[in-house]
Amino acid sequence: MSSSEASLTGQALLDKIRDDFIGLNTAYKNARGEISPRIYLDSTASSLMLRPAYKVISDFMAHYSNTHSKLHHSAHISTAAYEWAHKRVLDFLGAPSDIYTCFFTGAGTTAGINRMARVFRDFNLDKKIAIISIMEHHSNDLPHRKHMHKVIHIPVEGLEESHMCISMTRLENTLKENKGNVNYVSITAVSNVTGIINPIHNIARLAHKYGALIMIDGAQSVAHLPTTMFHPDDPDACIDALVFSGHKTYTPGSPGVVVARKDLLLGIEPEEVGGGMVDRVLEDRYLVKTKFPDREEAGTPNIPGAIGLAATIEVLGRIGMELLMKAEDEVMVKALNEMAAIPELIVYGGTDHKACPRAASISFNIRGMDHGLVAAILNDYFNIAVRNQCFCAHPYVKEMMVKDLEKDFGAIDFGNMSPEFMRKAGMVRASFGLYSKQKDVEILISAIRQIIAEADDFAQYYVINEENDYQHVSFRPRHAEIFNIQSSLDQYLAEAND
Repeated sequence: MSSSEASLTGQALLDKIRDDFIGLNTAYKNARGEISPRIYLDSTASSLMLRPAYKVISDFMAHYSNTHSKLHHSAHISTAAYEWAHKRVLDFLGAPSDIYTCFFTGAGTTAGINRMARVFRDFNLDKKIAIISIMEHHSNDLPHRKHMHKVIHIPVEGLEESHMCISMTRLENTLKENKGNVNYVSITAVSNVTGIINPIHNIARLAHKYGALIMIDGAQSVAHLPTTMFHPDDPDACIDALVFSGHKTYTPGSPGVVVARKDLLLGIEPEEVGGGMVDRVLEDRYLVKTKFPDREEAGTPNIPGAIGLAATIEVLGRIGMELLMKAEDEVMVKALNEMAAIPELIVYGGTDHKACPRAASISFNIRGMDHGLVAAILNDYFNIAVRNQCFCAHPYVKEMMVKDLEKDFGAIDFGNMSPEFMRKAGMVRASFGLYSKQKDVEILISAIRQIIAEADDFAQYYVINEENDYQHVSFRPRHAEIFNIQSSLDQYLAEAND
């Protein structure tokens, strides 16, 4: 951060930081031939880069070295910075370092959940069941299917009211029916489809009551909600492991993060072995370190990424997550209220923010229009970047769409991969971040209203391409001319020669 930013806290820092993201001013030409700034509403997939974190990484690279050894200046600086990154994450999540460790993983949240699914499995080998919800992203579903003997999916409730929250009654009944056999419960803190917030500490209390561990997928929550893992006055509310990713926390290029109880890890040899996680390697054996996080981080880590992520977390901490959540809620409530006034919209999860609190994401469809067509029009004519399809959460999307799909296709076979079915079986998702403002919502709502009013006029300009996507008949931007690696490198080298 600049010296002026460093002296700010709370609301003043929030006001300044919201405009300090790389890519906020990126502009493209639209189908009308107009050049306008992109409205980035795809933050749930990947958030934009916080500029101060980018600056920290850039400054650090002048001193870059591998960690562990401290016998030259750069190695000492790298080791100290990397250690600080771990500590900052633990502090941010309210996870005391004498109980929890933090370690970084590749491939974002996916790698961390795979890792902890194996750890939990081996910690209680006699308990063969994992419980998850129907709401989960594939990253918090498929690892448990692969590594555990049996996975039980808890349904959502409130479908008639369109709330689609996890059924706490069904969760407790399932835990009770399988008591003694449930190894762990793994639940997303915030749905990546609807943005619905799950009561993770109440879920933890239930899991612990029936002898199970609790893991939280924090991919969609850590950047948006206050999170405290350790509650000394309420031990059953404590979280055993939480996993999240930097690319959804305003630091693209940074690693995934696992914060977990040390005692769960110490008795189990790490799955990944190699340099850095051993004390001694002999011809016939090797000795794994007991020191955290070294024993869990084999090989050379993504040091710059971890430092950038910790710098982002430092900024979020200085703002204060309660304040940040309030600011994001204002954007979310405005979007839901505006959408509730459009009868042609289906908003999944409903529009009552008090009845079903949300963070970051809203998924919707316009009645009578395919999700891909709506997303294409929003991009081509309004420069609004949204995501469509099923968001790597197929069972949850199926649960919410089944009645509408039955009207078009009769009895539903969700193994149906026909082009016609795939164009219907999905949603449009607008997702927000710290940089999203009410004016972005106003632009989105205005665009949706115009699309509804002129649906036939827009549709005539689109065809289905070979990938089953909607493509404009004449507006075909040459994206390689907007950006490609070789041209960017050539330009830099030419300028360097000058």
